[in-house]
Amino acid sequence: MDNDGLMDIRKIKILVSLSRLGTMSAVAQATGYGTSAVSQQLAALEREAGLPLLEAAGRRVRLTPAGRRLVSHGEGILAAMTAAELDLAAAAEPSGLVRVAGYTTALRQDLLPAVAELSRRYPLLELELQEREPAEVDELLEAGQIDLGFVYDYTLVPRGGRHVRSLLCSSPMMLAVPPGAAVPPRIDTAADLESLHGELWIGNSRDPGDDELAERLCALAGWAPRVRHRADSLEVVIDLVLAGQGVSLLPADAPGTGRIRMVPLTLARIDRRMWSVVRAGTQAWPATTAVVDAVRRRAALPVAT
Repeated sequence: MDNDGLMDIRKIKILVSLSRLGTMSAVAQATGYGTSAVSQQLAALEREAGLPLLEAAGRRVRLTPAGRRLVSHGEGILAAMTAAELDLAAAAEPSGLVRVAGYTTALRQDLLPAVAELSRRYPLLELELQEREPAEVDELLEAGQIDLGFVYDYTLVPRGGRHVRSLLCSSPMMLAVPPGAAVPPRIDTAADLESLHGELWIGNSRDPGDDELAERLCALAGWAPRVRHRADSLEVVIDLVLAGQGVSLLPADAPGTGRIRMVPLTLARIDRRMWSVVRAGTQAWPATTAVVDAVRRRAALPVAT
């Protein structure tokens, strides 16, 4: 411990980062320290704690029970410190760089149209954007490489996570089918799903949630879908459906769905939900709040298909 009998919060922050990122080299990359410096800081923290916090696991290290307890306390301390700093700055004008990652539709449909408004209202606010799938957003938040994420999940496939999420909007999922497909006008019962039993499916090439959604839907009728094609772009998915290459589940408000036959699903509540996500303690940062509020307003508007 230091001269006041307290553990160094900077070292605790490194231990928390290790618990999230898994390796000292990853912590070094995220923090800007060298790997040897990270190791030295953790060794010093063990001396301050008076207990072993890490143990060897092959060529890596893992947390001991004492290390896990300290991480749990450390996460709460770091979140409280961040919240206190942001509370003092809550009345400040939104400013600074906000690093944002989100899925394609959120960026194109909701965030990019709001950029002009944000620039006009908050000239000192800057955005750094990257297109990412939900699992990638969570990883970037864990590593401290972004400040704000926009992710989606499905009511049949909810996502968890340690970060703070805020629901922005939801849209019913519908079944996109090729022209002339012998599918009922609505899927009201499990028996209606039988018309899809022999169809090929089009899945997502980067996120497993879409496959799991199709599997849970088809499981209501007692069979599993056969995923033949994969695409990350909704435009490519729609083109594949139009070409008769399979069926897919798409949000009702997805751009371009007016080009294809969309069959309502009423046998279960199946919505795609859009969430903002931030690290605990940072949700009151004025710059982040300004971006989320602008996206929330855009997400509430009807979208032409």
